[in-house]
Amino acid sequence: MAEDLNNDSSESDTFEVIDTNGPVQIIKDNGDHTFTLCENDLATILMSKNLKDTPVVVVSVAGAFRKGKSFLLDFILRYLTCEGRPGWMGDPEEELTGFKWRGGTNRETSGIWVWGQPFIRTNPVTGEKVAILLMDTQGTFDNQAIVRDSATIFALSTMLSSIQIYNISQQISEDDLQHLHLFTDYGRLAMQDDSSDSKTKPFQRLEFLIRDWAFEYEFELGATGGKNYLNKILAVSENQHEELQEVRHHINNCFENVGCFLLPYPGRTVASKPQFNGKISDMEDDFAKGIENLIPYFLHEDILQSKKIHGQTLKGKDLLYYFKSYVEIYQQDTLPEPMTMLRATAEANNLSALASAQEKYTENMDKKVGGDHGYLNETDLTTHHAESMELAEKEFHSTRKMGGSELSKAYLDKLEKYMEDQFQQYCKINESKNIFKSARTPITLFIVLAVAYVAHGILQALYLGPLAMLCNIVFWGAMSTLGVWITLKWRGEQPEVAEKIDQIAEIIWEQGLTPFYALIIAAGTSAAIKHAQTAQQRRKSKTS
Repeated sequence: MAEDLNNDSSESDTFEVIDTNGPVQIIKDNGDHTFTLCENDLATILMSKNLKDTPVVVVSVAGAFRKGKSFLLDFILRYLTCEGRPGWMGDPEEELTGFKWRGGTNRETSGIWVWGQPFIRTNPVTGEKVAILLMDTQGTFDNQAIVRDSATIFALSTMLSSIQIYNISQQISEDDLQHLHLFTDYGRLAMQDDSSDSKTKPFQRLEFLIRDWAFEYEFELGATGGKNYLNKILAVSENQHEELQEVRHHINNCFENVGCFLLPYPGRTVASKPQFNGKISDMEDDFAKGIENLIPYFLHEDILQSKKIHGQTLKGKDLLYYFKSYVEIYQQDTLPEPMTMLRATAEANNLSALASAQEKYTENMDKKVGGDHGYLNETDLTTHHAESMELAEKEFHSTRKMGGSELSKAYLDKLEKYMEDQFQQYCKINESKNIFKSARTPITLFIVLAVAYVAHGILQALYLGPLAMLCNIVFWGAMSTLGVWITLKWRGEQPEVAEKIDQIAEIIWEQGLTPFYALIIAAGTSAAIKHAQTAQQRRKSKTS
């Protein structure tokens, strides 16, 4: 799988531009219990100028179908569009738009969608600029999906998000916690793989959103009541089965932050009227107030964290590799084992480091060789190549990597091969800028023409007919060769023939003209020295 991903590492710049002004499907449900990554559409977003090199905050909502996930995301969308200003909820009579949603018993969202335009924000505490990406998922456990379908969507959502909102109706059940079991097993393996002194938790933030909460007399609505309720649910007791205890331990150990928010029943119009279109005026006051408090709680800028895997902050271009890697392992007939998930993560992690290092090498080489830069002599070019290699390898090693030294070494070898291959291309580009060398073939042939022409005249005057005939043949041969070379270069045809002529001209230049030129220079220099010595002796004799 790593080989396949590596082969695609340079294809992200060739995607077809799509309309991102709205929701964009990035994972498609094929209808036969398989899923396909819409790579072109995803790359359009993640490789865009605003997102490619910007840390990404992925906010995802997952959970059972027909429980208002898309409805919730549209309020998050409204909040971000208004930049959280007072009154962001809007006019009470305004319809709710954005991600598609509707009431009823049939599924509306299929596969996984993201909002095409990320929201750029700056964390006031860290000063970090981040891009917030909203992700909507297909509802789990409906009458069209088998267990593997639901588990796949839930897994992709959890693995790829930095804030996972787990949308649950009424209260948290043991089944809800068991859906997280696969990730807690993965998390244990990931922490074992972490060889650093400070173990990095594999997941960042998990928020349980409890809808239709009816027990306000036990736990009040909102985040405080939700946290107290969650503490009760996740409490470990000796009476619990060992498996239940493990899940609770691992949830706390695998997520950096775990929270809970309690929302009341939204009202009869919202819950049961098909004509409901998201107007706040149709909601119960407590529910509307809960939504107004809920969204800032999820998206408070002080606690917004970009997506991290193994301590590495993911930028848009990095996230693309993880999407590809995870979707691939979930194409199997059975759910992948946690070890398979870990291996896929490690490969995507190393591939991301490889891509960044390749980009660093290319970027540095382009500073002196690419674009409009002039010709660089071979010594300077080789030196610059060595410096660029050093920078690229430093970039590769600076990324914390998973999978051990053996896997890292395999990707480092790929980096070295890539740089050597690219260096050969840069050498060709550099040579093409050498005006004198590019003109060496016509210059060489023209000199041969001139020498043959003059020699023919002299030999003919000396009545050396056979030698004069030979010079005449050389003259017309050089003339014909020059004509063929110019024609092929102009038309761009038969490059192998033109290249052969270049090679012949190179041999004539190196073996014939260069030594002859050196001989002339040496003779001229010697004559000049003798002339200077003679002149000096004359001056001395006159003086004496």
